[in-house]
Amino acid sequence: MRIKLLIVTLLIVSSAGIVLSIMSIHNKNLAEVDLVVINDVVKTAEKNWGAINEGTFQNSILKQPFTIVDKSENVIYETQGNHFITLYDSIKNRDLLIDLKENNEIIGKIIIHNNHQEVLQQMKRELVITISLIVGIVMLVSMLYIIYIYRTLLSPFQQLQKFAANVARGNFDVPLNMGKDNYFGAFTESFDLLREELEAARQREYESNRSKKELVATLSHDIKTPVASIKAVSELMLMQTKEEKLKKKVNTIYSKVDQIDLLVTDMFHATLEELQQLKVTVTEVSSDLLVEMIENVNDENQISYEQIPPCLILADPMRLQQVIDNVISNAYKYADTKVHIKAHIQQNYLELHIMDFGEGMSEDELPLLFNKYYRGRNVESKSGSGLGLYISKYFMENMEGQISCYNRSDGFTVVLKIKLAS
Repeated sequence: MRIKLLIVTLLIVSSAGIVLSIMSIHNKNLAEVDLVVINDVVKTAEKNWGAINEGTFQNSILKQPFTIVDKSENVIYETQGNHFITLYDSIKNRDLLIDLKENNEIIGKIIIHNNHQEVLQQMKRELVITISLIVGIVMLVSMLYIIYIYRTLLSPFQQLQKFAANVARGNFDVPLNMGKDNYFGAFTESFDLLREELEAARQREYESNRSKKELVATLSHDIKTPVASIKAVSELMLMQTKEEKLKKKVNTIYSKVDQIDLLVTDMFHATLEELQQLKVTVTEVSSDLLVEMIENVNDENQISYEQIPPCLILADPMRLQQVIDNVISNAYKYADTKVHIKAHIQQNYLELHIMDFGEGMSEDELPLLFNKYYRGRNVESKSGSGLGLYISKYFMENMEGQISCYNRSDGFTVVLKIKLAS
């Protein structure tokens, strides 16, 4: 590439030199005076002095403009384009003055016009034209060279930059297209191979993770069957056992089975959510259904609630039941107090304020409660996976609702905002 640039530069300089040389030779020819020809004209004029006075003299030898005057400075012959004024002006213009003699007596003068200024002006004009031509050629060659550099170097680099940005964003579907005359050759081809390998590796990773999640979901589902059997047997034993010591042990088994069932359920739901299989089917249902949902978790009559405003809401009854179960079970587990529920309509939502009367949460933990696997500092030795509120938020948002929480001076509140049917 450097050799090409050097060749182009040399061609431009050579062309400029040739043009200037031609100009110099041409102008030199214009400015030079042929002394031999002038001497012939002088001799001819002297021999034909009478013909000059009569106006019949013809010049076909000297190409430069000249004037012939007599002793009184009267013009008796003048070539076309020549304008004689006085001898003083001719001397001032540095014209060539030659005496014409007859019998050794001066009879007149021949004045050869000095066209130096005209030649100089012509040289200037030609120089300006030549410089303009050279500058134009240089600019044209420079533009062509810039286009050449852009197409062969800059454009491929811009393509590489866009390609790298796509790869960084994980967009492996856009190939790196390069022309056959690409200077980078195998270099760009290696980049495209890298893209293909990264895409294949990501696909393998995705399939591997999906297989693992499907395995966890399958195992979680399978574990729930024996757990349910153990729980049922425990309940039966609790009903039949009269001995307090044995009853206490069976009760321990029952509570631990209940914890295992909750953990497995959370794990199962989290896995399905990552597999995008936690389907939410939203329908229009009556708000009266909320009373039944609350009563389903009011086993020990620890829940009091205000009248639910009659209205139509958008919800998936099964998923909304899971949300209420999660929130109230958390209140039982961590606050260990009674629960009171307030209900009212606010703008386009039916709001349920589920309130316990425990110690609440620290303010810096409130924004983290709905994160996956987050458990607050008040959990102590209580069982849990940190998925209940995370899954509840997932369900509420997919039902076009919201879930939030805040501390009160006398406890902790979780707010469920359920979308009203339009």
